Amino acid sequence: MKARLPDEYRGGQAAMMKQLQKVQEDMERAQREVEESTFSASVGGGAVQAECNGRQELTAIKISPEVIDPQDAELLEDLVLAAVNEALLKAGEAMSGAMERAQGGMAGMMPGNLPGLF
Repeated sequence: MKARLPDEYRGGQAAMMKQLQKVQEDMERAQREVEESTFSASVGGGAVQAECNGRQELTAIKISPEVIDPQDAELLEDLVLAAVNEALLKAGEAMSGAMERAQGGMAGMMPGNLPGLF
């Protein structure tokens, strides 16, 4: 004979599952919003600008002509790297923040951590 859970426990379990589903939907929506966003960074007083999307794909690089010095390509390379890395960092931080906000009070509650469910 299979043990039957009390009705109030099953109701709580259903509410928890509904809340988990809402969190998942919120996270998916937040992810889409961040992926569709644009993040930019500027270094060298605006000499080099990099732009990426929330999928962390580089979408644009702008270089001021005055920093293009054939005798000092290394400086330009460093500026481009710094701008790209900063834009990608902003995109990554935005995604992390959006996921944390979407999780709300459910953060860290993986199925194995839900008391009595598994």
